Amino acid sequence: MQAACAAADPLCKNTGQVLFSFGGKYPYNISMHLPGLFKEHMKELLHDEYEDYLAAMERSPFSGLRVNTQKISVEDFLKISPFHLTPVPWCTDGFTYSTEERPGTHAYWNAGLYYLQEPSAMCPAEILPVKEGDCILDACAAPGGKSTKLGVRLNHTGMLVCNDLSSSRQAASMRNMERFGIDRSYITGENALELAGRCREYFDAVLLDAPCSGEGMFRKDPSLMKAWNGNSNDEYSQLQKRLITACADMLKPGGVMVYSTCTFSVKEDEEVILHLLQERPQFQLLDIPDGHGLFAHGILQGTEKCVRLYPHRLNGEGHFAALLGKGGGESVQTPAAAAASEKLPDFFELVSKDFSRSRIVRKKEKFYALPDILPPVNNLRSLRTGLYLGEEKRNGFEPSQALAMALRESEFANTVSFESSDIRVEKYLRGETVKADTPVKGWVLVCVDHFPLGFAKASGGVLKNKIDPGWRKI
Repeated sequence: MQAACAAADPLCKNTGQVLFSFGGKYPYNISMHLPGLFKEHMKELLHDEYEDYLAAMERSPFSGLRVNTQKISVEDFLKISPFHLTPVPWCTDGFTYSTEERPGTHAYWNAGLYYLQEPSAMCPAEILPVKEGDCILDACAAPGGKSTKLGVRLNHTGMLVCNDLSSSRQAASMRNMERFGIDRSYITGENALELAGRCREYFDAVLLDAPCSGEGMFRKDPSLMKAWNGNSNDEYSQLQKRLITACADMLKPGGVMVYSTCTFSVKEDEEVILHLLQERPQFQLLDIPDGHGLFAHGILQGTEKCVRLYPHRLNGEGHFAALLGKGGGESVQTPAAAAASEKLPDFFELVSKDFSRSRIVRKKEKFYALPDILPPVNNLRSLRTGLYLGEEKRNGFEPSQALAMALRESEFANTVSFESSDIRVEKYLRGETVKADTPVKGWVLVCVDHFPLGFAKASGGVLKNKIDPGWRKI
């Protein structure tokens, strides 16, 4: 990763090393500017591997994408992918791509065919066992990358609570979940510690990707080094211990939980796990598959089943993960929500998707399709409840961008599809009016290579753009 200053500063020459700037005039070598106390901790942790770690810090970080298998299989995506992809061994739908490529600017990203995610960060949601129909909590979810994976694995069943204390950061979670077409979720902004008091033994599975000191991301985001100090690990550890016990209490007997961080600190990793095992003796560590042999294992006695991801061992950044099972007692069946139904606008005669129409609710002029399972309390602070379908307006019903992204081309009566190389795709994504090749009229689902991008209102083949303004390319 070359510094942003490299192109502008004639003194910033490309020497093949990883460069960055703290905002001053000259670039810095990352390994030379790691905090001294942090380097001491890493040397004690890695022993003979310490020099390998320092060498890895001089190499560029890896960029990754994860295929949305709810919209396209990995096999079919590889047939149409314009990128040079290398499989991520620990993630069935994950790949790294060349740093010269920009998949975030391609129309396939707008269509929700993949999520851009650091390769090691793909591990926690991959190792959490998920069954169709499960009720799942992603406790500290923003910006929602791991939630998109969990939502896909539910396969239009069950319910996912995508929660984070920061409502502002949850706006990104909502956008990512909608782009992926996840239709059985709640985007909430609750304090996980307070949520535990209202959702005791409620969830089948919980993912806690805990706030941490971020030591594993120093190569990818060197600015994190500025915030690190000798007290960081202790401060985060206390919060993590409170969070993991709270999440443990929200898990049903017989349920499973993943605890993960992007830090190397034993205080934030293994010691947090040992704290849980002491405070909640019904929990036990479970094996994490490591058929590729790239993971290191927990370093404190009793934590050997935990895994550590190091940048000198694999093509990714630093991560820690533990898979835990909760024993004791009988699992309580999560109650289904009471049926509700609303008369839908005529627009839905064009829609053939089955999104549990008995769960359609109307809030003022807006329509939502709710999951069959509802959270146990009605006063959760939420940004989105279920799938937002659209709004009844003076001139008729306006379908939502979220509905467009949740549909397949075959689930809407009127569609227009452009090839990804067609200039009309870029124009549509910028919010411009475009013309179809054949006459169409009324509401139209606009697609790229048969994958939906949004709606348009057509007359005589002219497509008046209805893509949500917040989704448009600038």
